[in-house]
Amino acid sequence: MSEEGKGPFRNTQHLLRMAGIFAVGILMFVVARAVLVPEGFGKYGHYRAPAIDDNAAKPLSFAGRAACAECHADVVEARAASKHARIGCEACHGALSKHAADPTKAKATKPVAATLCPVCHELNVARPKTIKQVNSAEHSGGEGCDSCHAPHAPEL
Repeated sequence: MSEEGKGPFRNTQHLLRMAGIFAVGILMFVVARAVLVPEGFGKYGHYRAPAIDDNAAKPLSFAGRAACAECHADVVEARAASKHARIGCEACHGALSKHAADPTKAKATKPVAATLCPVCHELNVARPKTIKQVNSAEHSGGEGCDSCHAPHAPEL
């Protein structure tokens, strides 16, 4: 046997090749990370910090409950004792900042109850039991929920 095949460091050329492969892999990872990860990522956890400024620069599209209450006090009163009291107006009616700014130019749309209500109330085993659930097809016979229920105070 030759001297190279004896001792604790036999096959050093294989070990050096493996170390080289690992070094190249680590180098590729570092380069890919530098190229692909956006600047500011990780400053606030698993997020891109400049995204906050990007979102703040966008125009507001939601008016908020207070803006709705200024003109629609009757609806606020109807919802006060309802199970829908804690749900914001725009959760069902969509973004209303343009309507709140000038109600004559932008009209709020009335949602179609037959398609909107099942989003939260259709029978679903994953949904909490505290939310009333129904099988829409059996419950209403195809009619809109608002034919029997007042949407802002849905009790019969």
